[in-house]
Amino acid sequence: MGNRLSKIYTKTGDDGSTGLGDGSRTGKDSLRVAAYGTVDEANSCIGLLLAAELPDDVPDDIRDLLTSIQHQLFDLGGELCIPGHSAIDDGDVERLEQRLDHYNETLPPLKDFILPGGGEAAARCHVARTVVRRAERETVALARVEVVRPQAIRYLNRLSDLLFVLARVLARASGHGEVLWQHDRRR
Repeated sequence: MGNRLSKIYTKTGDDGSTGLGDGSRTGKDSLRVAAYGTVDEANSCIGLLLAAELPDDVPDDIRDLLTSIQHQLFDLGGELCIPGHSAIDDGDVERLEQRLDHYNETLPPLKDFILPGGGEAAARCHVARTVVRRAERETVALARVEVVRPQAIRYLNRLSDLLFVLARVLARASGHGEVLWQHDRRR
């Protein structure tokens, strides 16, 4: 691939529009731009998580998994940016499910809600999870008015679940432990 971005500013968006991957233009406030923009934000949150020092007891493959997810989120952003394009498939969703099951089986069953926290890496993972949930909501909103492949929505749904489980793994490995919601604190 040659130089695709030789000039960073083009001034073509000064009117409030932006170019989609198929060459068409749409408003910067469109549902499509919101969806792929939030996918990009989620990707940045995972980058911030990867920039944190992960606890020593964290399985070695988590960093590789998160980097792989970043690539897939970039692919998903492209799918959402190019109407009719497909980049995420059923196999991508199944691989998330496999990793989710793998990490979840090492954790004790949940008996209480967990608050975001449990050390820096776990807290960053919770932030990434909530941004992925927003990306999912915005993609669902887009799917109500335009064609969106179901794999995109399923991918975001499983990814937020995986990030929840990874936050639990990170919190436990950090020594901080999980922060449990105290539902009876006002009694």
